[in-house]
Amino acid sequence: MSKLTEEWSDILKEAVDRQEVGGVSLLFLKDGKEVCWLGEGYADRENKITIARDTISRLYSMTKPVTAAAAMLLAESGELELDTPVGEYLPGFKNSRVWCGDHSEPADRPILISDLLTMTSGLTYGDDDTVTELATRKLLAEAEERLKGDNPMTTLEFAERAGEIPLLFQPGTSWKYGISADILGAVIEKAAHKTFGEFLEEKIFAPLGMKDTGFFVPEEKQRRLAKAYERMEDNSLVPYEGSFLGIRNRMDRPAAYESGGAGLVSTIEDYALFAGMLLEKGSGNGNRILKPESVEQMMTVGLTQPQQAAFERWFGQKGYDYGWLMRVLKEPSMATSSGLRGEYCWDGWLGCCFFNYPREKMTLLIMQQRKNGGDVVGKVKRALVRHMAGQPS
Repeated sequence: MSKLTEEWSDILKEAVDRQEVGGVSLLFLKDGKEVCWLGEGYADRENKITIARDTISRLYSMTKPVTAAAAMLLAESGELELDTPVGEYLPGFKNSRVWCGDHSEPADRPILISDLLTMTSGLTYGDDDTVTELATRKLLAEAEERLKGDNPMTTLEFAERAGEIPLLFQPGTSWKYGISADILGAVIEKAAHKTFGEFLEEKIFAPLGMKDTGFFVPEEKQRRLAKAYERMEDNSLVPYEGSFLGIRNRMDRPAAYESGGAGLVSTIEDYALFAGMLLEKGSGNGNRILKPESVEQMMTVGLTQPQQAAFERWFGQKGYDYGWLMRVLKEPSMATSSGLRGEYCWDGWLGCCFFNYPREKMTLLIMQQRKNGGDVVGKVKRALVRHMAGQPS
């Protein structure tokens, strides 16, 4: 794969040279063994700290697959039934209402745990200007504002407050990307009788050896935390210092709000351990984390036709299905981006992403910290697909 590695190296270098990204790293594994690690540019351009294997990145939505795995752990132990109403754990969801154009009505049925896992709950982010999304945006803005004081919003407070917001649609009738995974994190906290972060550390991170993954970066590791950047209209890169989705940008103190949808930090090597566990049907680092059938369920649950139609309208997901907080490529010929049949993956707001390829037994990870990502991931994936098809670059 030396030609592919060379092409990937050129892609990363060009992205840094063109200031598409401050720094970026790539890790590729096949049959559980490392094929290559590549790093270009800086984790901190201003202080000339280069990208390294142990650079810590904000995962944002790459947190979601970890949250899904945590829910499956509790389902295996019988502590969480996936068809249980969310309101049994979070009272704020006991009497959910749905916004119906100019008024709200009681929900036809409660939101279930499984609705959170498939983003079919009716919860959303603050993307548009519906009553639901405006209220969600206001709640997230409050969470961000309270990071500046001594009374930050907690995981459970966020969830209970979210339960007061009318849903965008009747539970289970459509699909919408939103705060479902954040609510699921709070459910896990209640079901496990410990903080969400403590549960993840005990059941996933420690057993897998993920020593640099969590909801904050302690002082002794702060130098390894990459800066986030945003690209301006003149194509220059400037540091991004905002606290998006209620996540503290500096990650320099324990989080009161441990966001199951966006809150984790990790390194490329740490996340490779998690991705490898999924690829190995639940086993990693000599430990059984999940049963094989649980991992299989995460990738094969599928959506109903109305849910699938709504999912496909979201950033061109045609060709993909949606499992437990991850997309699965079913029909590559229909997809708007390059991929291999059966790949499952997710990415994050600052450009971090992972892709597992069960048929080929491959894992691809990319870590970067640029607001809204960029073109690097698409170019890397196109090169991989060409290589697998035996086509010239």
